[in-house]
Amino acid sequence: MGAVIKAENLSKAYQLGEIGTGTISRDLERFWARVTGKEDPFLKIGEVNDRAVKGKGDIVWSLKDLNFEIERGDAVGIIGSNGAGKSTLLKILSRVTAPTTGSVKLKGRIASLLEVGTGFHPELSGKENIYLNGAILGMRKAEIKRKFDEIVDFSGVERYIDTPVKRYSSGMYVRLAFAVAAHLESEIMIVDEVLAVGDAEFQKKCLGKMGDVAENDGRTVLFVSHNMAAIQKICRNVIFMNKGMIGAMGDMALILPKYLQSTSAQKASFAIPLPDNYERILCYANKLQIEDTDGNSIQEIPTGKAWQIRVFFKINTRAAHFIIALGINNMVDVNIRTSWSKPKDMAEGNYEAIFKEDNLIFAPGTYSLILGLSNHERAIQYVENVASFTISDISEATLDDTIIKRNNVGLILNPMQIDIFPGTDNAH
Repeated sequence: MGAVIKAENLSKAYQLGEIGTGTISRDLERFWARVTGKEDPFLKIGEVNDRAVKGKGDIVWSLKDLNFEIERGDAVGIIGSNGAGKSTLLKILSRVTAPTTGSVKLKGRIASLLEVGTGFHPELSGKENIYLNGAILGMRKAEIKRKFDEIVDFSGVERYIDTPVKRYSSGMYVRLAFAVAAHLESEIMIVDEVLAVGDAEFQKKCLGKMGDVAENDGRTVLFVSHNMAAIQKICRNVIFMNKGMIGAMGDMALILPKYLQSTSAQKASFAIPLPDNYERILCYANKLQIEDTDGNSIQEIPTGKAWQIRVFFKINTRAAHFIIALGINNMVDVNIRTSWSKPKDMAEGNYEAIFKEDNLIFAPGTYSLILGLSNHERAIQYVENVASFTISDISEATLDDTIIKRNNVGLILNPMQIDIFPGTDNAH
């Protein structure tokens, strides 16, 4: 169908630290430090696009040597961890900022939604901003007028359409902004995870609209999101950004596992906050790890797959009636699962407890964990939000919609299988 976006050796560099210190005396102090070969007294961030590493220069390459083409009518997801360069790429494609080196060629008008209120004038009413956005896209007044009723109906803010948008809530802002971007006649639509502001019903509506404009209208959609279920729903291809470079790109089914593998390495183990007197109390847990059934650390779990949670704990003094329990809460903090071990007589030592799950199907989303240790039904350690994990909807398993819906409202299911055995010394 022909490429509508083509990037060649696209790079973007930013000057970090203070370009000027704000006073002549500090500028002289910095100059003298450089002359004498000493470290700059006004600390700068590193030059590599890796937030975990502090570099030595004051230049960071947010994007480095990107080369790709996007075809007309394609819906492309852009994924990657925070700071990977996703938003910077969209800003360049939207002509908000210019590349440092390389070039990007675009064919057609662009409607972009990079953050709440992008392109809106706060003093103008919703109606006036619709016409303003259309004019920016190069549309005639008659074209905008033809789409006006459809935009207002989709946004659901008809009652406030003559009110200045500075009085809108963030949800109303994003509703109208998305409706404008989706309905005005642009060839390329760019959305940068602003849908997180809207409610669940509107998010679902937006995802359906983005899929529709790509499939039926032949428009190109670029969508940045950390929600893998949303990416999978509307995108055929993805670009995986990693530290300012393209880690991989192509068919979603092939690229998503690579992304999930990279996120697993970033945050797989969770340190558990210790009580002030942890060395003197009966027992305490100090570490939790989310794993696959082979014991490999993971943070994102495909729906329907087997997985387990490993808890490292220590018994300081013999416990005659020891119980360890684990609760799972959904995104709205409703408990959907609680599992606990049978009372056991535990000797002093280091232990590991593994909570195994072979057949439970959770709905896609983010979940948090609650951990409790007790003896004779007396709580010794209780920690809420001790860790979190994500269930992603990328499994080949065939799912029963009724199971997913029931899990979402907090159906209590069978406890997980729990094994306890001696472990290594993980005491703090």
